[in-house]
Amino acid sequence: MSKYSKKKEEGAILPIVGLILAVLLGMAGLVIDLGGLFVAKTELQSAVDSCALAAAQELDGAADALTRAASAGLTSGNANKVGYQKIAASLVDSDVTFSDSLNGTYSSSFTPVANARYAKCDHVTSGIAAHLIQMVGGSSSNAVAAIGVATRVHAQSTCPIPVGLRPKSGTSAPDYGFAFGDWVTVLYDGTKTASPGEMGWYNLDGSTNANETKSEMSVGYCNSKVNDTLRTPGAKVAVDDQWNGRFGIYKNNGDMTLLRPDFTGYAYTSTNWPNGKQAYSGSSGGTDPTATNFKTKRLAYASYANTSTDINVGDTITGLNMKGGYKTLAVPGTNGDYAKLGMSRRLVIVPIVSDASKVLDYACMLMLQPISGPTLTVQFEYLGNAASISSPCTTNGLAGGNFGPMIPALVQ
Repeated sequence: MSKYSKKKEEGAILPIVGLILAVLLGMAGLVIDLGGLFVAKTELQSAVDSCALAAAQELDGAADALTRAASAGLTSGNANKVGYQKIAASLVDSDVTFSDSLNGTYSSSFTPVANARYAKCDHVTSGIAAHLIQMVGGSSSNAVAAIGVATRVHAQSTCPIPVGLRPKSGTSAPDYGFAFGDWVTVLYDGTKTASPGEMGWYNLDGSTNANETKSEMSVGYCNSKVNDTLRTPGAKVAVDDQWNGRFGIYKNNGDMTLLRPDFTGYAYTSTNWPNGKQAYSGSSGGTDPTATNFKTKRLAYASYANTSTDINVGDTITGLNMKGGYKTLAVPGTNGDYAKLGMSRRLVIVPIVSDASKVLDYACMLMLQPISGPTLTVQFEYLGNAASISSPCTTNGLAGGNFGPMIPALVQ
């Protein structure tokens, strides 16, 4: 072979190497950038799923259901992070829509509101940088989209709190002698047993351990079923932190990300709501200048102290005296802690318990007051049987029942 031919062959190596490097770079870019898109898609899917579940939870057919649902959906969805957990999901009002059927027409202002049964959260995250693909002629940025749809279904098992409601004597389902809006006393003193028409502490797992009560008040117990036998625990001082965290009331070292608040910490007592009923949705009854119903306060993300973070202001409103080191309040308002971290934590499912301590049914109740001291009583407001399609309470649990409490479930 001539020297000329060898030089021609040697000269061809550089273009070949350059071509191989370009292919390898493209493949690397494809793997890395597509991997980034996959992560972004997964993060966004978690956000819209959370949004849909929280929104569906509010679809109880009431006139303000869509307003509450959109607010709850955005709060829950935007509590999730995207961009490798660096930035908020940034869902907006128009991302949350509603319909009366899974494959129906969705709208943020769906009518009639009473028929809205499905919540859809749909969002696009754009501007995801393509760091390597663009070097070989690809796009410099990409976008991912995700959709989540949820509705409310009956549960086989559910996640109540460890407080039971005793039916009034001689009464039966569905309301066991109670009317919507009734206030019911919880006997916090462990030396006493609840009588018919009252509420008392019951461990859902059938034990008598006070630490179990604390755990069930905090992380829950989601295997509760009708006919379960419950047991009464001893002293319950250990549950104070878990209970008060639902109101956004903490000790100095309280962790709001672990003990997340409701959307509002505003409390109701005979001082600021003297008629003693209908605090959930009543239009009158409050004599304190700050007093409006729970649904209104939840939309305003009001604190225990209304618009303040001073716990003494809350004590003045309620007439309570928060002891035991409770000094920190979650920050109220649309940019505060209730809006950023809030969940439906005060609308709770409680078991309806027979004289033999067996679960007969489940009720929807509103937690009205924080626990201000050991052995003091607190109150709930009765909001109907938890199995009603119009119940404002929704919990977690195993879907698939025919008559149990309502739980939100993803359907798309």
